[in-house]
Amino acid sequence: MVFAHDTEAALLSAAALVNTSASTGADALTDRAGLKDFLVAHGWTGRLRDGRDGRSELAAVRALRPRLRQLWGDRVEVMVDGVNALLQENGAMPRLVAHDGWGYHLHATPDDAPLDARMAVEAAMALVDVIRSDELDRLKVCDADGCDGVLADLSRNRSRRWCSTACANRVNVGAYRSRQQG
Repeated sequence: MVFAHDTEAALLSAAALVNTSASTGADALTDRAGLKDFLVAHGWTGRLRDGRDGRSELAAVRALRPRLRQLWGDRVEVMVDGVNALLQENGAMPRLVAHDGWGYHLHATPDDAPLDARMAVEAAMALVDVIRSDELDRLKVCDADGCDGVLADLSRNRSRRWCSTACANRVNVGAYRSRQQG
């Protein structure tokens, strides 16, 4: 394990959130159902707000994606400024908690904070660990042609290259076909 479990989970969730964007394929967060599916898939606790707030909550989460994308694999100074802004804007106040089978880990927003604030702060706290550990090279952009998806390479040998199995398969099938023709 490169980082603490909560940091790894937050990095993977942040990368997945960025990759829901239309720029990496079909937008996976076009409605509340897509957002609910994302939250379940990545173990987010809490509930979505009902009514008008629910629509604005979806819009706020969607607006977070490009902000996180800008931080991915950028220069450390840019990352620090962006991380500090996310923490400050969302009133981060770290505290230790244990719930849902997780041992003690950090939460830095109140449990009733808006979803986008909780997601922003979780990502920012994970990026703090990446920066402090000087592990920025673990934040990568997908190597597949035409894909600008991101990934958190948590492998021991830092060999992960693609944002998804679909990209890895596409690249490998293309390489196979190229070898068969040549």
